[in-house]
Amino acid sequence: MKLALSTLLAASWLGLANAAEPPRLMLLIVVDGLPMRQIESWQADFAPDGLRRLLARGTQWSQAFHEHGHTVTAVGHATLVTGASPRVHGVISNGWADPDTRAGVYCTEDAAHQDIEPTPRHRGVGTSPRNLLADTVGDALRRQHPAAKVLGVSGKDRGAILPAGHQGTAYWFQSDTGRFSSSTYYMSTHPAWVHAFNARRPAEALWGRRWVPLLPEAAYGHDAPDASPWMAQAGVGNRLPAQLGSGLEGLGPRFYGDLLTSPLGDRLVLDFARAAVRGERLGADKVPDLLSISLSSHDYVSHSFGPESRLSHDHLLQLDRELQSFFRWLDAQVGARHWAVMLSADHGFSDTPEWRQQQGQPAGRLPVSQLLGLLNAGLAERYGAPKLAAGLSASGVLFDEALIDTLGLDRDAVYLAAAELLRGIEGLAAAYERQTLSARTQPRTDQAHLAALRLAWHEKRSPPVLFAPAVGWVYGSGRNGATHGSPHADDQHVPILAWGPRWFPVGRRVERQVGTRDVAPTLAQRLGVAPPQQSEGRELPLR
Repeated sequence: MKLALSTLLAASWLGLANAAEPPRLMLLIVVDGLPMRQIESWQADFAPDGLRRLLARGTQWSQAFHEHGHTVTAVGHATLVTGASPRVHGVISNGWADPDTRAGVYCTEDAAHQDIEPTPRHRGVGTSPRNLLADTVGDALRRQHPAAKVLGVSGKDRGAILPAGHQGTAYWFQSDTGRFSSSTYYMSTHPAWVHAFNARRPAEALWGRRWVPLLPEAAYGHDAPDASPWMAQAGVGNRLPAQLGSGLEGLGPRFYGDLLTSPLGDRLVLDFARAAVRGERLGADKVPDLLSISLSSHDYVSHSFGPESRLSHDHLLQLDRELQSFFRWLDAQVGARHWAVMLSADHGFSDTPEWRQQQGQPAGRLPVSQLLGLLNAGLAERYGAPKLAAGLSASGVLFDEALIDTLGLDRDAVYLAAAELLRGIEGLAAAYERQTLSARTQPRTDQAHLAALRLAWHEKRSPPVLFAPAVGWVYGSGRNGATHGSPHADDQHVPILAWGPRWFPVGRRVERQVGTRDVAPTLAQRLGVAPPQQSEGRELPLR
């Protein structure tokens, strides 16, 4: 029987990939808050050698999804590098409340350590990967190759610390000071190359720079116009062109924070990544190194102005040009035959509710206080006790367990009643209590989003009831801007792109649906190491 040509080609390439030595430098790029629909909508305007290098001369998985239900930054990063879901790796949100004490927990907090250069706002508040309960691909690499270097770099601490894993080293931008720093978990003092980078004061050099759109105004005709009523007044205002520092008296935390809501934030991170490659000699020998770069600015831009905005559109084009410059620099620094890259996103983005309403689509905002008020009113009517629901955590509800016990109520019965009441609130699509979330039975046809919420639920850290907003709805305390966090395609559908001709097919588009848990085992395979120990994913298919 004759084999199809595509089968022969795939088998031939797999043999080549398995025989090839690992890349000297494997790069993982995570673009914070990048939905796949933006790639598909705007790729005609990409530069020749930025994202287009991956799309046209690499491999793309066009139907890639985060499968968990609470799609936020820390969760997405942890999932990409561990190959596990939140129910396993334990990072259930950017921050959550302890279900027993209701004390707040930040995803990377660690009282045993502190920032090497603590700022007044963060003095005494330390960071580390302690709250990550699973191994990463970097940990697997270091376990097999102790001489391998694993670095995480980001505009956010969580975007650097979680991808660096337990055995790597993380650096992130401090918006209080305009400098990059690390934690005493990794070292007691910064290496010389970090001191040299900070001594150049690169953030301060960006004072007065302008953000000017790359394309003529007509090219953005399908976008929400600048200064739409629902847009926040971020540091750059809400219209282009914009000047960094305009309206400020001088340099300081406000200016440094504003940089992150502009293309210059990503430029800073990529400049620091260049310094890391040189300073740590990444990719300089045959021992493979892993560099994770989390680019945070697209998330800040879309939060402030909406992913449908001209500012978000132009920001992605600006980022594309920055990536082109960085890729070409790596070609010269490391050698085009010696490095490879995989690019994805920690989550997508939902359009601003007010924009959706203008398009005739259902949407709205559900403030936290209103949600809790409606829930407690329903519980009080049923049980005769006020405020049984005590607060929200990680897209779920915390309860006053002591009050429930004092009243002699059955906890699981209260959770079940709460889930039923939540499903009746306008703006919510689903809600499930812990008995349903902990089960492993196949969801019924009427249990929409249950599989995603089960993956998001951690037995010891999550609240006993989780819920999901309806399509187009956001819950929170904000009155403008956009957000993410739902189990819907806008937030779950993200790019997975790869380049490196010795390790990824050229010009390949894979239409089969895949999950972001598949990124870590794929990286591990290309690096020639075993997948992370708790990985639930599998190597990404090539057809």
